[in-house]
Amino acid sequence: MVKRFFGVLIALLMLNASICAAAELVIFHTNDMHSRILDTDDSKKSIGLAEISAAVKTAKTKNPATLWLDAGDTFHGMPIITISKGENLVPLLNEAGVDAMTAGNHDFNYGSAQLEKLAKQLKFPLLDANVVRKKNGKLLFKPYKIFKVKGITVGVFGLSTPETAFKTNPINVTTVEFLNPVDVSKEMIKQLRPKCDVLIALMHMGVDASSEFTSERIARETDGIDLIVDGHSHTVLTEGIRIKDTLIVQAGCYEHFLGRATIDVENHKIISKKAELLDADEIKAICPTPDKKILDGLKEAQNKANKLLDEVVAQSDKELSSERLLVRRNESELGNLTADAMRWAAKSDIAIINGGGLRADLPKGEIKKHNTMAIFPFGNTLRIAEIKGSTIREMLEHSVEYYPASFGGFLDVSGMTFSYDPSKPAKHRVEKIFVGGKPLDENKTYTIALVDFQTYGGDGYTMLKNLKIVGELGTCDEILADYLNQVGMSGIEVGRITRLKEVPDKE
Repeated sequence: MVKRFFGVLIALLMLNASICAAAELVIFHTNDMHSRILDTDDSKKSIGLAEISAAVKTAKTKNPATLWLDAGDTFHGMPIITISKGENLVPLLNEAGVDAMTAGNHDFNYGSAQLEKLAKQLKFPLLDANVVRKKNGKLLFKPYKIFKVKGITVGVFGLSTPETAFKTNPINVTTVEFLNPVDVSKEMIKQLRPKCDVLIALMHMGVDASSEFTSERIARETDGIDLIVDGHSHTVLTEGIRIKDTLIVQAGCYEHFLGRATIDVENHKIISKKAELLDADEIKAICPTPDKKILDGLKEAQNKANKLLDEVVAQSDKELSSERLLVRRNESELGNLTADAMRWAAKSDIAIINGGGLRADLPKGEIKKHNTMAIFPFGNTLRIAEIKGSTIREMLEHSVEYYPASFGGFLDVSGMTFSYDPSKPAKHRVEKIFVGGKPLDENKTYTIALVDFQTYGGDGYTMLKNLKIVGELGTCDEILADYLNQVGMSGIEVGRITRLKEVPDKE
């Protein structure tokens, strides 16, 4: 009997040792969902939250060493969620089985206080190690969490891009500040590396060339991060990026893919790691049936919003694209239409709209409330301001200074035309500027229509922060609907911005 007991005990110890000796850690990851949680979203390119949830839950039953991490820009984007300021997404994420997330810049779109409220309702942590309160320097959220799965100790810390200070409406983040993510990463590594077999940085930082802080920079300037789960730049990293010993992963945006990173651990040391992206068919192969509880939750949220969102508010002669690399690098018809509508409503000399503010396509035919709200999901209001000609030039230089890198601050214009040469140094690219068909007078004061986001210095437009505001109108979605009803879509063809030379594409 004693021999049998010790035999069983030894066998169990050997089994436990073998589990600790070699195990596979799987990290599923999402980023920049922007509330695309239906499989019909984004012209049916979105996989759907119910589908992803079912796949991840199935994978967790087969391998308990599985986590789902979300890299932010989650609570804002589509009317079904924005109409409740993100609150009706909370129970869906709780049920889906997300293990941790960090905050993207657009998760602050309802204000930092609302994001705190949402975080308290989550059953999993919202991690952010570099967002602090201005009044006392204390962290707004938990900085990290340590998971223990199948004998593996996994440390996860969160980071938000400092660009949040101007890539949400700056009025949303007046009580918080964003610390240097490189410095904070070094401190997190110092705290967590000795305790963890695997160290993961969950960040909304991106790889855009126009950003000061990127996930690549953090990987280059630190030592000790095994995996960076990234977001913000909407980049499809099919197999990830390797910088030194760090693997950087990102799954594009809008749930077009589900990311999966696999890390093999033996005797508490990483022996291999790889990254891949799963499409809708591959997710169905893992679990062909969507998560019923998520489907029920989606139906309930949809029913609450449908009465308002299904109202027909306008008609459109043709479909206009909001494709990211179009509106953030080039003049677009959707941008021209929007700028024209703003100038019409404001009765101003000129109008501008930033490409990053155009978040969905305009369909052909009936335009419903949910269509206009999807294009302009941020609830921005239109302002009328006075602006000197010299400031107009400075503004346009900022618009094109990062080309050919994509930049959310790239402007479409109305009431004016200009040309630029991207082969010249930044801030010295803009050449001929005409307002109302006449050469720009840099000493003259003009009127400009622009969204409130830009008057707070959004997208780095610091030159627009001190403009004299002479009027404020409704929201962009309302103004677009009024313009389509009363004026239409004529004259929106591209030709207002002339690029004089082509330069190599860095995207």
